[in-house]
This record gives sequence, structure tokens and C-alpha cells, in this order.
Amino acid sequence: MHDSQPRTITPDVLPEVIIRYLTAHHAHDTATALKAFTDDATAIDDGTTYQGIAAIERWLDRSATEFTYTIHLTGAQQTDATRYTATHHLEGNFPGGTIDLHYRFTLRDGLIERLVIEP
Repeated sequence: MHDSQPRTITPDVLPEVIIRYLTAHHAHDTATALKAFTDDATAIDDGTTYQGIAAIERWLDRSATEFTYTIHLTGAQQTDATRYTATHHLEGNFPGGTIDLHYRFTLRDGLIERLVIEP
């Protein structure tokens, strides 16, 4: 995979660290979710950047209580050995009520170095 074009994969072959993060995030288990990130990780959600573990922890805690929603993993892609996308369908009490979000992961040393969540 040298052409940087994403290829569709089945969600069950996403790297273990991504599955662990997604499972913990959906369960609102911030402590377990944080263990999936590098110490200097960056998360970008809704246009806001969260740099480092402390900022990511505050974001995860806030996002767990801000809205009520259901979330379903609907697809996955792999761009190269370190970049993956997990697509989720959300329905809930947030503005618009429904959205498909792409969770774009970049891994380093078996952990999440960067996560960008965007439509």
C-alpha cells in the first residue's frame, strides 16, 4: 500500500488499539480510552484541537455527557500501516439528530498519535 489511497477493510481487522479506544469511548470509559493515546497525542473534534493527554481527557469527559446518542461502526479503511479510518453513524439529541462521522487515526508505536473526527 504505497499509493496512499485508502482501501476498504472489515472493521474487525482494525488495529487492536483502535478497537480498544472505540470500545472504551463508546462505554464512556475515559481511563481506558486514554491508555490508547501517546503522551503527546492530538485529537481534533468539531474543529477544536486537544493537544496532550490532559486536554484529551477533558474532551473525552465532556463528550461523554454533552449529548445522548447511539453509535454504530459502519465501515473501515486503511490508508497505510499507520493510518486508518473508522466510519460511524450517530443518532441522538445533538443538532441535526443524525450524522456519519469519520474517525481518522494515525498510529505511532502501537498507540494513537492523532485522531481527527469529522463528517
